Amino acid sequence: MNGNLFMGLFGADIGLKLTPGDAAALMAVEGAGPFGPAGRPMGGYVSMPPAMVGSAEGRSWIDRALGNVATLPPKKPR
Repeated sequence: MNGNLFMGLFGADIGLKLTPGDAAALMAVEGAGPFGPAGRPMGGYVSMPPAMVGSAEGRSWIDRALGNVATLPPKKPR
């Protein structure tokens, strides 16, 4: 979204860029966790619980991530 990543893959994990409040809410769901390598997770991203993948609930979290990143300014090219 305008050069900003709202969702990514790391291995089998799907990570979502969420607002701090949404990130805290998703982290409270069983199966959610930090996103990225164990020693260096990506800040601001949360791994979606595997049970949500492909579900309507999972899609609603993806929509939240997209909505969050849509509010960010466009990323400037390097």
